[in-house]
Amino acid sequence: MLLSARQAGDIALEFLMEEWNISEPEIEWFVIFSARLLGQYWYVAEVGVAGLPDRWFIQVYDTGECDPNYTFTSPVSASERYTDLEQIPPLIAEILVSERNSR
Repeated sequence: MLLSARQAGDIALEFLMEEWNISEPEIEWFVIFSARLLGQYWYVAEVGVAGLPDRWFIQVYDTGECDPNYTFTSPVSASERYTDLEQIPPLIAEILVSERNSR
């Protein structure tokens, strides 16, 4: 394997930040919870927003590429009011509302 778990997590986070056009100050809201090797050639990295239960799972291949078809999970249902998002930057809240509503 050419990548370490830390490198895979960093690549996954960078992939999401580019996908959503997140600026530098807002990146600090995101946390890499884990990156574990699955199979011989890829990791699954778990990324989320600090203090919230939502998670993105991104496959990171040993080439440093990410699978664009990541998985998003959240225990918060779309029918709930999103009061848990009141204290975070508007762009991150918008992304979470969109992800929660699309599943």
